[in-house]
Amino acid sequence: MIYCCKEHVELALDVVVDEYETAPVMMELTEEQKLSTSCEYCSEQAIYMVGN
Repeated sequence: MIYCCKEHVELALDVVVDEYETAPVMMELTEEQKLSTSCEYCSEQAIYMVGN
């Protein structure tokens, strides 16, 4: 699973497709999860979780 901000969501989707060769699943984080999670590509607050 990759936690990412709005700016990096396309990159996270591409990474999941490349690594797992399956359609990615993208879920928006709850307000509570957003408070404690940062983007894996920058220091912004994460908004989405991308996985397979």
